[in-house]
Amino acid sequence: MALLCLVGNLYLFAVFGRIILSWFPMQEGTLLSQAFSFLYSITEPVLGPIRRAVPAIRFGGGGLDLSPIIVIFGLRILLGLVGC
Repeated sequence: MALLCLVGNLYLFAVFGRIILSWFPMQEGTLLSQAFSFLYSITEPVLGPIRRAVPAIRFGGGGLDLSPIIVIFGLRILLGLVGC
């Protein structure tokens, strides 16, 4: 059970890290871009299908991607049910 809690919490940190790093410009080959690539590769399999199912909220010239919010809430609910 402790391992499941650890993996779930690490995945939450990965989603938060991806959100934060997406706010910064990335230059190819830097440590920051490598970290973003790693976080992207481990979070996209979960975020991608949710992003396709739930469209972004449009406002002005941009949009708000709801998939990370849904994953964070869903994972916190699951971890709470498990007892983490």
